[in-house]
Amino acid sequence: MAVHTCKLPGNFPPPSSSSSSTLDAFVLSSSSFSPPPASPRTTASQSPIDLLTSRVATDRFSAARVPGPVMYINPRLQPGAPMPSTRSQPNPFEDALYGAGPGLIRGGLGAYGEKFLGSSSEYVQSNISRYFSNPQYYFQVNDQYVRNKLKVVLFPFLHRGHWTRITEPVGGRLSYKPPIYDVNAPDLYIPFMAFGTYVVLAGLLLGLQGQFSPEALQWLFVKGLLGWSLQVMLLKVTLLSLGGVEPPLLDIVAYAGYSFAGLCLAIIGKIILRYTYFVMMPLACLCMGIFLVKTMKRVLSAEVRSYDASRLHYLLLFIAFAQFPLFSWLGNISLNWLF
Repeated sequence: MAVHTCKLPGNFPPPSSSSSSTLDAFVLSSSSFSPPPASPRTTASQSPIDLLTSRVATDRFSAARVPGPVMYINPRLQPGAPMPSTRSQPNPFEDALYGAGPGLIRGGLGAYGEKFLGSSSEYVQSNISRYFSNPQYYFQVNDQYVRNKLKVVLFPFLHRGHWTRITEPVGGRLSYKPPIYDVNAPDLYIPFMAFGTYVVLAGLLLGLQGQFSPEALQWLFVKGLLGWSLQVMLLKVTLLSLGGVEPPLLDIVAYAGYSFAGLCLAIIGKIILRYTYFVMMPLACLCMGIFLVKTMKRVLSAEVRSYDASRLHYLLLFIAFAQFPLFSWLGNISLNWLF
């Protein structure tokens, strides 16, 4: 290392050879030592020995610190450690599905579910259409149909036309025309209107007798529903006993609900003139019996090809005569269960 000297002002003696060698040794030793950077706490008064001591202490403290938080809690999962095997025992089912992708399994299960649910939905729809039919079908009526249907129900012996229903091809099979095009088709508009009118007229009659109350009107509503249900059960059991005929349930409900049309006439006669009721009620029972006999005979002839004629006549007569006690019970407007 070359030593550069400069001439200082003043008269100084030239350095001797011994002092020159000492200066060269100090410069060489200083070149091999690099002092640490001064910290904020370092002052100018500190000596090089103090700086060196503080630097060594700082290096020892830094080596003793942990370089960050410990992220590997499980020592077996630390980097460099062998991963344990998760398959302890061979499973034949896993081996069989090991090569099958999730798409293949999902597709197979989806096809099976679609087939199962498809067959179930078809079965449910077929049974619903068989027993309940379409409710909208029974409300396709107009004024002309209502007038003609009331004539058939209230005066069936004056009906000169046929009693069979009109069919039409729909979707490759025969289907019955709606009530708006066929007077012999059942509907639910007239039964519901007649039932509501029956409850209102019965409440009016109780009011004229001084027995009206909300509880009485509720009792009349329940009594009418009970009578309607009994009529449905009567027709259903009769059809089942003649060869297992199973027409749609709403057809039977409609045929049974026509009874309230005659009951309304009888109650109106009782409100206007008390003794008129004893003439109107038997006439309403007779007309309803004739209507149900004609209707049930037509249903049986369309659904059952072979049946016992004598048994059929007895059952039809039973339906006709059963209208008298049923009408008498529903026509007796009182707060008693029986009479």
